[in-house]
Amino acid sequence: MSAKRPNILFIMSDDHGYQAMSCYGSRINETPNLDRIAIEGIRLNNCFCTNSICAPSRAVILSGAYSHVNGVKTLKDSFDGRQMTFPKLLQASGYQTAMIGKWHLGHGGDNDPTGFDYWNILPGQGIYRDPEFIEMGLKRTIPGYVTTVTTDLSLQWLQDRDNSRPFLLMCHYKAPHGPWQPDEKHAELYEDVDIPEPITFYDDYSNRASAAAAAKMRIDRDLPQRIPKYAAPQELSPAEAKKWQYQHFIKDYLRCVASIDENVGRMLDYLKEEGLEEDTMVIYTSDQGFYLGDHGWYDKRFMYEESLRMPFLMRYPKEIPAGVDSDAFVMNVDFAPTFLDYAGIPIPEPMQGDSIREVVRGHVPQDWQTSVYYRYWMHLDPVHGVYSHYGVRTDKYKLIYYYGEALGASGTTDISTPKEWELFDLIKDPHELNNVYALDEYSSVVEALKTELERLRLKVGDMD
Repeated sequence: MSAKRPNILFIMSDDHGYQAMSCYGSRINETPNLDRIAIEGIRLNNCFCTNSICAPSRAVILSGAYSHVNGVKTLKDSFDGRQMTFPKLLQASGYQTAMIGKWHLGHGGDNDPTGFDYWNILPGQGIYRDPEFIEMGLKRTIPGYVTTVTTDLSLQWLQDRDNSRPFLLMCHYKAPHGPWQPDEKHAELYEDVDIPEPITFYDDYSNRASAAAAAKMRIDRDLPQRIPKYAAPQELSPAEAKKWQYQHFIKDYLRCVASIDENVGRMLDYLKEEGLEEDTMVIYTSDQGFYLGDHGWYDKRFMYEESLRMPFLMRYPKEIPAGVDSDAFVMNVDFAPTFLDYAGIPIPEPMQGDSIREVVRGHVPQDWQTSVYYRYWMHLDPVHGVYSHYGVRTDKYKLIYYYGEALGASGTTDISTPKEWELFDLIKDPHELNNVYALDEYSSVVEALKTELERLRLKVGDMD
């Protein structure tokens, strides 16, 4: 292992589904600069989030702890910066640290970024054009497109840094989060082509728990209510309208992704030009997955594969072989311990994840995790209407429990929905269309998975 501590360039986008990355076999777009990271490093095929929603995932990544431990279970929760985070520990050990771009964990008091020598963040979700930033507590509007501006600020910080110390730069893009406004350069991209529809685009939500049909995330019915530009012309039939809406949504989404790809290329080019390639670990990920018409949906939240799975690319030539991939299970709770491991810092007790350093070197430990625990807390939020649920995923199966309630501020139940189970055989049914929970032939599988689910809940301390 290398003795010199690596620089860490941690690039994260918002809502970038792995289906829209050519290094993951995309059918709908090309991402040549993101592919550079995969070609020169590793692609993780089974990287999962613990809670598929923006703020909770970011809190998990910072703290290395699950939502019920770090306190950010929903979008209404802000992150308490007094708790332990990996940037704090890197900073204390001599790293220069910077956070630039989307924060989305609250502002003011104990909610502003901590552990950073420099921070310049978008308020809330941020906007695409002429965005306002909060620089070390002071607000200012910066002309331009948000992805390019975030990159400009990141490159400027790199140029001004102290060259004698290692750095952590967290460059976090707003895109491709809604409302999907492309930059001028990519505004006409895909104009003359039809983007292929996902295999599950016409899912009718039959043979599933009631949660799937109840969700308010459908591209044809719900998206135009949130973003009027996706309302189809009235003369179209319902079938024609759904196709029209998908094409307009997905093209805008992919145009935003194209800008990310181009700006990641700028970052990679800078490292090369400055002779920093060998000494810098580059990570590209998203805060969770996203439905790109899969199951007829947009957004995330469910434990179904497209939102549970995160893209994760990592390049560090001193340790990671080029052009490899791994099927080992990795979670966003593992990111913080990994960064600390590379920096030679002991992983503190509050962190619940494990370093993936040996995994990405091609030496998966014998006792490495073979199942993952997930929990979504925002029961029946008014916009998306997804039921709260938790579950376990293994290499062959996924068991989900919709426990049918949310806890109010007083600890009492707010709204109840049916308590239901779903079991998917991921080998026979990779698109998760057939709930086999009630079939006799899967009774032993159900029993084993419930035992594993309770083991994981006990392990992470989420037993309420």
